[in-house]
Amino acid sequence: MPTEPSKDLVAIANPHPDRDYEVECVCPEFTCVCPMTGQPDFATFTITYVPGPKIVELKSLKLYLWSFREEGHFHEDVTNRVLDDLVATLEPRQMSVISVWTVRGGITTTVRASFPHPFRQIDTRRVVD
Repeated sequence: MPTEPSKDLVAIANPHPDRDYEVECVCPEFTCVCPMTGQPDFATFTITYVPGPKIVELKSLKLYLWSFREEGHFHEDVTNRVLDDLVATLEPRQMSVISVWTVRGGITTTVRASFPHPFRQIDTRRVVD
């Protein structure tokens, strides 16, 4: 497996496909670049899902998130892109991706994206502001 940024998410078989359970991955070191200013943006991503047939291999998730580091993205776009890519790879029963961005220009931004639509609420009270 590579140790450099990669858009390749790796899915592995869910060891308990007949049970609904929740997986939460908190990634406090997400970075990308503001497409307007070229300045770095920093966020904590919380990915919560109820697996279907597959779960994400965590090193591939780390390298996938790392791959955005040099790219320009709006907060709303990158959060939804992460959700779309994970849903396409994992086929979860449900999933939410929440990004909490550090203060820029006196504004803190939180973006919440979910699957399926309409969203069945996943407990997000543990998200760190």
